[in-house]
Amino acid sequence: MSYSATTSYKDLIVWQKSIDLVAELYEFTKKFPREEVYGITSQMRRSAISIPSNIAEGRNRGTKKDYLNFLRIAYGSGAELETQLVICKRLSSISDLDYKKVDALLNEVMRMMNAMIRKLNPS
Repeated sequence: MSYSATTSYKDLIVWQKSIDLVAELYEFTKKFPREEVYGITSQMRRSAISIPSNIAEGRNRGTKKDYLNFLRIAYGSGAELETQLVICKRLSSISDLDYKKVDALLNEVMRMMNAMIRKLNPS
C-alpha cells in the first residue's frame, strides 16, 4: 500500500477490519464474569478501540512520518490486546470461551498493520 493523501482512513481495509475487531471484542467480553467489567474487560476494550482510532488519526495527520508513527502506536495496542487475550485464556473463569473469531480478526489486523509499517518505513 502506498501513501495517498486522497484516500480516507474509512477506505482502508485495515481500519474496517479493526472496527470489526472492536465490535466482535465488545460482544465477546459481554460473556466475561461481572467482576471483570472494571478489570480486564475494560482494558481490552480500550486496547481494541485504540487500534482503529490511531489508524484514523495517523491517516489524517497529513504526513507519512506521522502516519507511520500512529500505525506503530496502533500496532502496539494490538500487541497489548494479544497479551490480554493470553492472560484471559489462563484465567479459569474465562478460559473456556471460544477465542477463535477474536484471535483471527486480531491476527489479520496485526499482519495488515505490519505490512503497512514495512512499506511506509523509509529504512
